[in-house]
Amino acid sequence: MTKKHKVAVIVGSLRKDSVNRKAAKALARLAADNLQFNFLEIGDLPLYDIDIDTADAPSAWKRFRKDVSGSDAVLFVTPEYNRSVPGALKNAIDVGSRPYGESAWAKKPAAIMSVSPGGIGGFGANHHLRQSLVFLDMPILQQPEAYIGGAYDLFDEQGEIKNDSSQAFFQKFIDAFGDWIEALQATGTVHEVTDQ
Repeated sequence: MTKKHKVAVIVGSLRKDSVNRKAAKALARLAADNLQFNFLEIGDLPLYDIDIDTADAPSAWKRFRKDVSGSDAVLFVTPEYNRSVPGALKNAIDVGSRPYGESAWAKKPAAIMSVSPGGIGGFGANHHLRQSLVFLDMPILQQPEAYIGGAYDLFDEQGEIKNDSSQAFFQKFIDAFGDWIEALQATGTVHEVTDQ
């Protein structure tokens, strides 16, 4: 039986009809059967404040940390705000990285897709996020890079990708991520989560 790898999906946009959420759902539909996706919500996470990071820390923080820790890998799909990642996504990264020395992110294979209506496809957000993930000790998929521009014209009313070339690229990206997770787990480079 093929082992299923638990992939936490974090969408940087909080908007209900976000093209980033549509892109993340499209990737999940295209993925091989060995990837199991869990969309983690970040909009309810209080801003990180070390003063309240105690045994009585917000329950949303505890839930989020547990969900990240219980995943084998993380897929980030984000828009670009002001040449960087949205505040909600940066806050989620901070929440998951604490308490100091207990980061939920460490050794989790990661992939980033940035999605934007603009022509450069969220390049700034993609690379700012990469900086954080390097510090967090997350091995990041390098190729193919995924900067998706013109996103408002990419999906139909049902959220399906409208053109074959974009569909083929999404397929290539999610297949490469699946292979990346498998390769890292085979070498023992990352920690594999076991069911409890």
